[in-house]
Formats: sequence, structure tokens, C-alpha cells
Amino acid sequence: MTNQASREVWSAMANGLRCKCPRCGKGRLFRQYLKVAEACDRCGLDFSHHRADDLPAYVAITIVGHILVIGLMHSQMSGEEIAPWVYLAWLVPMAIILPLLILPSIKGAIVGFQWAKKMHGF
Repeated sequence: MTNQASREVWSAMANGLRCKCPRCGKGRLFRQYLKVAEACDRCGLDFSHHRADDLPAYVAITIVGHILVIGLMHSQMSGEEIAPWVYLAWLVPMAIILPLLILPSIKGAIVGFQWAKKMHGF
């Protein structure tokens, strides 16, 4: 017998990663790039009480930082002499583009986690 009050954390986070409603997995979570919708357009779940704050940005920076540092370390350890401008030419764009690409999915997963754990008004 399952507890009706419990919510599956991993499925809610997976739905959020896809930028979908954490409950039904079909409705849109965002109305704009990072603006969470007022409610799910399919099941009506109220999103107005979510509070992801700065956590998605910290997670995105941590992930991208690790990716860039691994790439930098690999290129340094390859034994070839690489000009500093080459690093600048790929590190700066990657440091800007990668976080912007993964930020909505990370924020969706955090909103899904909050919903599953009944945090912040859900």
C-alpha cells in the first residue's frame, strides 16, 4: 500500500530536468527562459510558491567549472605548447554559454525536488 501523501523525488526531479511539471510531467514548468509559470497548464499545480533562489546558478557554476577545469588540465597535460589566446578563445565562450544552456534544467530539477519534499508552499 502506497502513501498518498508521499511524492516520488526522482521522478519529480526528472520531470523538472525536462522543464515539465513535477507532478504530471506534461505541462510546461516555465513561461519564459527562467520564469516559472503560475500553474501547470495540464494538471493545474500551483507553482507560485516556489523559491529556487540562487541554488540553480551555484549548481550550474559548479558543473561548468569542473568541465572547464578538466578540459584545461587535459590540454595542459597533453604535452603540447598551447598559446594563451587559444585558452581565452575557448574558455570564455564556454564559461558563458554552458551555464546558460543548463540553467533551466537545473532550476526545473530544484523546483521538482522542492515539490516532492513539500517545501516552500507546495
